[in-house]
Amino acid sequence: MSYIVVTGAAGFIGSCLISELNKAGYDNIVAVDLFDNPEKNKNLISKQILHRIERTVFPEWLAVNAAYISCVYHIGARTDTAEFNYRILEQLNVTYSQKVWQLCTQNNIPLVYASSAATYGLGEHGYQDSEEIIGQLKPLNPYGESKNNFDKWAIAQTEKPPFWYGLKFFNVYGPNEYHKGRMASVIFHAYHQISKTGSMKLFRSHNPQYKDGEQLRDFIYVKDVVNICRFLMENKPKSGLYNVGTGKARTFLDLVRATFAAMSVPENIHFIDTPEDIRDKYQYFTQADMNKLHSAGYSQPFYNLESGVTEYVSEFLIKNRYF
Repeated sequence: MSYIVVTGAAGFIGSCLISELNKAGYDNIVAVDLFDNPEKNKNLISKQILHRIERTVFPEWLAVNAAYISCVYHIGARTDTAEFNYRILEQLNVTYSQKVWQLCTQNNIPLVYASSAATYGLGEHGYQDSEEIIGQLKPLNPYGESKNNFDKWAIAQTEKPPFWYGLKFFNVYGPNEYHKGRMASVIFHAYHQISKTGSMKLFRSHNPQYKDGEQLRDFIYVKDVVNICRFLMENKPKSGLYNVGTGKARTFLDLVRATFAAMSVPENIHFIDTPEDIRDKYQYFTQADMNKLHSAGYSQPFYNLESGVTEYVSEFLIKNRYF
């Protein structure tokens, strides 16, 4: 039997990916994580998993079992955008990822790994997933820097896995992020804030080009993200970096209004100052250029913001359900 490996398996995107793979008939999953967080582990309840491997011993396990592995999804990462010690991020997002890459290369195993739209910084060079521009990108925090450094390293390698995809995730939201605390999506926080207070606070704009609440992001529902992950494994288009967004930026006001509507609560939105320590690192606009993925043959329509938020709120948050 061949294995499909998912690292970061108990996390938000990793656990949703396992659910999507199970739904598509794949039950040969090897889940890799630390499994030390009871809240995160709830994401794996009822999933079909063959083996659970601790992250610390995974490289050794991979080396021994390589002949049985058909694909590695390396979704595990340290994702704290407020972590300012680059060395902490480098350990998992660069050094560990290099080890996984090298093992996949040596053993001819396709690799899909998580990069991030945080690599684009303020978007000075646009949001095109071109390998030519990654040397010029200026991420705004050490997290984005660690992801961009791994992308640069991967592209510079002369020896690569037979197929490899670095996925630049934009603003992902959806079920199974209950454990993420302050790093959870704005919709998750809006739902809880509206439930408690009947109102929602958004950051005021400190940029004269944008009105309050009209800062723009490319929000993508996690079900679309995991569909793309499965598509790449099954179809194996040309290797490289791929944006994972919808290609349509929407405002935070749109997002919060959709949350109020999904909860059947009258809109009540207030604005507060963006904290000074993150003002100069604040992205006012992100929008994925999705031409490369579409050219590779991906043709499924994306959830629009309203339908994604409505499903997330009504089917998962209100019912406290997992995907």
